[in-house]
Amino acid sequence: MTANPNELTIDNSLLMLIDHQPWVAFGVASIDLGLMINNTAALAQAARDLGVPVILTTVGAEGSILVDPIFKEIAELFPDVTPIDRTSTHAWSHPKVRAAVDATGRKKVIMAGLVTEVCLCQSVLAARKDGFDVFFVSDCSGGLTTEGHEDAKARMVQAGAKPMSWLAVISEWTPDYTSPERAKLADVTRQRGGTAALMYDYVFAQVTAGLVKAPDFSNSSAGARSG
Repeated sequence: MTANPNELTIDNSLLMLIDHQPWVAFGVASIDLGLMINNTAALAQAARDLGVPVILTTVGAEGSILVDPIFKEIAELFPDVTPIDRTSTHAWSHPKVRAAVDATGRKKVIMAGLVTEVCLCQSVLAARKDGFDVFFVSDCSGGLTTEGHEDAKARMVQAGAKPMSWLAVISEWTPDYTSPERAKLADVTRQRGGTAALMYDYVFAQVTAGLVKAPDFSNSSAGARSG
């Protein structure tokens, strides 16, 4: 494992995704839904590929007339994982959620969820009260209104939680761009990275055209793409 001087590392953090479900997302207005889904899937895939523990939880996904499963983009990444379903908006208070967190032995919790001002905020505040170091991912979350989203962010920050973007999280996990850990993120960055994907595509276009030689650290990622 490459040495990492950052606050968040692959070895000291876990990711919790809260209520990323179609019905819950219907009312989100603070972020484009397509962008939010893309960002959340990217963060989840990066965590999976790096071996960071991921806890999935839903609210009211089952047990009523209709079902509301977790986004397919997340479910496809974890086909053997059944999200912890709840009837309360307070995910952190669910015994199975807390058991899953405690089983990791990690005290740095990265959270994202829908909606920001309800399910995400409640769990962030509770985790901070319980002594956890909490980071929330704004662009993998969304509020019913922009005002509600921003108010919740302010409240969480005031409680000591730290806001981040999904690209900031994966960059903090893998600060050395020559490391094998960063190479593992080439696929997700090129598939879902937006501007970062353009940068990757530009570099690899030069390699493909024979204009520059591929750096040694790109070999594993190139192999992954062709596999």
